[in-house]
Amino acid sequence: MNTDENRPLTGKVALVAGGTRGGGRGVAVALGAAGATVYVSGRSSAAGRSDLDRPETIEATAQAVTAAGGLGIPVRTDHSRPEEVRVLVDRIAAEQSGRLDVLVNSVWGGDPLTDWEHPLWEQDLDTGIRLLRQAVETHVITSRFALPLMVARRSGLVVEVTDGNTARYRGSFFYDLAKSSVIRLAVAQAAELKPHGVAAVAITPGFLRSEAMLETFGVTEDNWRDGVAKDANFAHSETPAYLGRAVAALAADPGIMAKSGRALATWGLYEEYGFTDADGTQPDFAAHWAASLEKEYGPLGEPL
Repeated sequence: MNTDENRPLTGKVALVAGGTRGGGRGVAVALGAAGATVYVSGRSSAAGRSDLDRPETIEATAQAVTAAGGLGIPVRTDHSRPEEVRVLVDRIAAEQSGRLDVLVNSVWGGDPLTDWEHPLWEQDLDTGIRLLRQAVETHVITSRFALPLMVARRSGLVVEVTDGNTARYRGSFFYDLAKSSVIRLAVAQAAELKPHGVAAVAITPGFLRSEAMLETFGVTEDNWRDGVAKDANFAHSETPAYLGRAVAALAADPGIMAKSGRALATWGLYEEYGFTDADGTQPDFAAHWAASLEKEYGPLGEPL
């Protein structure tokens, strides 16, 4: 076994903000499997749940990172609080001799805040603004404190996790604004970081089979295909591991600067890097959309 090929991120340090569950957890574990030391941050901890009141914890994610072959370090952090993020980054700098190679902004927490039923003028304004602060402002705060570590080393990758990589409307005003804004965060960071040798990209999964989505369909990962009876599109869903492997491939790519500033997707990257989902398949949600959904909903749209 060639260690360099199978664990290309050995010696690298990553921070996955919002790594408690879903795509964040998938990314953290995949980075660990590639050999990285991964700081897993978020509000849901063994010490207490966040206001989302979900059972997943940063400790469980960190344990999965270590079990995959990396080193997982959980740090309870509210990324909406600048001082907590500053303390987190200072800890990484102290423990890793100033090293941070990968920053993944995956904080979300907006599911209970999203109003899918009403247009903007009928929505609760405080709830909508809260969603934007949770899903966008947290990313800005985290990058503000973490980027100096990368700039100082003149290398690194920032990953902004979003939903969709086109200008297509995403079904709810504040949700659409949040997810589109995250793409713009990647574009803006890429422009400012380019002179310092640091890349920034946005990335979207397809139909993500997260813990919450499995619950919505009343299934588990073991019998998830039973959910297809509720929605035929569920057959083309993907696990968080697929997103994670996409990010790990990007982090290991020596030519990543060529992709900086782009909005990427699992369905394009698997063809380039050859990674698979946890079950060995290679879901392609864009291909499914073109074959089954485009006639009803229109084209998915060109990547931004």
